[in-house]
Amino acid sequence: MIHPDDVIASRVLQLLEQRAIGASICPSEVARSLEQEEPAWRALMPEVRRVARALAAAQIIDLTQGDVRLDPDSEPEGPIRLRRGAHFKHP
Repeated sequence: MIHPDDVIASRVLQLLEQRAIGASICPSEVARSLEQEEPAWRALMPEVRRVARALAAAQIIDLTQGDVRLDPDSEPEGPIRLRRGAHFKHP
């Protein structure tokens, strides 16, 4: 199933909101929360990563690999994590 970008972005923010301030999430957690079957959530991963890069470009979240903050304008290879960024809105 195709999910609009705003649905994916909302889920990223929702999952980060549920974690401690310094905690991170894996993009696969986002995909798995939107699609239950493995083929479907795996197919959603490129979209989740693309939306995450857009959120990172707006400094809403940070993309990281280990302790390194990644450039949102590049397509990172390998596993990444998502963390709250400088403009993350915490209620």
